[in-house]
Amino acid sequence: MCTMATARLTAALTRGALPPTCRRALCSAAPLAAELEAAVRDVVCSGSGSLDEVGSRLDRLGVAVSPALVGRVIDSCGESGVIGSGRRLLRFLQWCRSKDPGALGDEALDRAIGVLARVGDLTAMRIAISDAEKDGRRMAPETFTAVVEALVDAGKEDEAVRLFRGLERQRLLPERGASAGGDGVWSSSLAMVQALCRRGHAREAKGVVWHHKGELSVEPMVSIVERSLLHGWCIHGNAKEARRVLDDMKSSGAPLGLPSFNDFLHCVCHRNLKFNPSALVPEAMDVLTEMRSCSVAPAASSFNILLSCLGRARRVKEAYRILYLMREGKAGCSPDWVIYYLVVRVLYLTGRIIRGKRLVDAMLESGVLPTAKFFHGLIGVLCGTEQVDHALDMFRLMKSCDLVDTHIYDLLIEKLCRNGRFELGRDLWDDATQSGLVLGCSEDLLDPLKTEVFRPSCPAQRLNPQSLKERRSLLLEPKRTLLLQSQERSRESLFQVHVKLHGYFSGART
Repeated sequence: MCTMATARLTAALTRGALPPTCRRALCSAAPLAAELEAAVRDVVCSGSGSLDEVGSRLDRLGVAVSPALVGRVIDSCGESGVIGSGRRLLRFLQWCRSKDPGALGDEALDRAIGVLARVGDLTAMRIAISDAEKDGRRMAPETFTAVVEALVDAGKEDEAVRLFRGLERQRLLPERGASAGGDGVWSSSLAMVQALCRRGHAREAKGVVWHHKGELSVEPMVSIVERSLLHGWCIHGNAKEARRVLDDMKSSGAPLGLPSFNDFLHCVCHRNLKFNPSALVPEAMDVLTEMRSCSVAPAASSFNILLSCLGRARRVKEAYRILYLMREGKAGCSPDWVIYYLVVRVLYLTGRIIRGKRLVDAMLESGVLPTAKFFHGLIGVLCGTEQVDHALDMFRLMKSCDLVDTHIYDLLIEKLCRNGRFELGRDLWDDATQSGLVLGCSEDLLDPLKTEVFRPSCPAQRLNPQSLKERRSLLLEPKRTLLLQSQERSRESLFQVHVKLHGYFSGART
């Protein structure tokens, strides 16, 4: 017994006398390395405390710095996306450099810059880029692309251009390589142009093209730049410049595809939606005719752009007419569920409920398969316009298509209970629970004592015949002339719309 006690005491004293590294060696190596790496990731990626404590906490861990460890910690910071982890990552790299300057490797700082750009920590990204410039390091092509896209997405396009100019002066722009763009078509100036045009900054992109026209004036760079500029002007909303770029592409023989024409159609339709809704259909038909003349067949996505703007302008007759002609096979393409959704939605918003329901039935009979988003949008519109009974009919149709999920149950149950129809809300709740769905709304909605029922705040005011006659004489008489003029203009514009539609769809049919 005394011998066993002496052995235990000796072992305890030995463990206390060994340094930390020797004590760790007594344990299994693999689990210990994994635990140390997890502790490092916890300190750097999601740790608490000030930035000055990062180095001291890493020193207490006693971990050995290696390129593999640094790479895994950088990737973990990118996956976590915790606010403030960018500055802690920079402190970690500084600590690694102080311990072993050669352990970082050539790609560690570049990978860190890319991670900081993707998580949106622009301050830490600027610090890392400044350190890379001091060391004379070039960013990899994908890292440079991520950096300029992060700056442009944050609304700092001027800073992105300044960074590009500064790297160009220092001759630190990423070099074009065969592996950069997959097929070798990549350059820093092209990446800059595409990043700017993606957010509609075509004017700044045009300046970059002007300063690098020697590099960007050869194929296939020219076609890519022109398509990017067209997209940028369309996003910006400048139809005049977009038309100029489109004409230049047609005259130079550059390949024009459906995305380019759809961008231009989007620009034209939204401009007319804002300034001249009556010109929506005529000018859109001109663009679609131009597409056909360039051997580009309009697709359902092209008509989606037009119908979306017609719905926002509440141009019901034109939207329904276009869908009717597409169903008759006179447009060169068949309508998809998005086209049906846009037309039915504007019918519901304008109170044409029965007509919209018939159109939904016709869609299902024609074999067009909707998605859950189709029913979500329409049921939301019906609930928003207080057409709850019709929303329930649409819900039953949705169940027949096996597209029901928890979100639609939550919407209908809350709407029914807020309107005081607790029995129907309870039926939907029981139906969902029997189907095994976990609802997001609270069961307290089903309790009339806990749920506030919304009632009209004030009753509608009724006018007696005498006051109604007086109001009519005051309001209608001065506006009669203007009403007749507006009706005449609407008849003329509707006639022009029918002429345009007839001309386009007759050409599409031939």
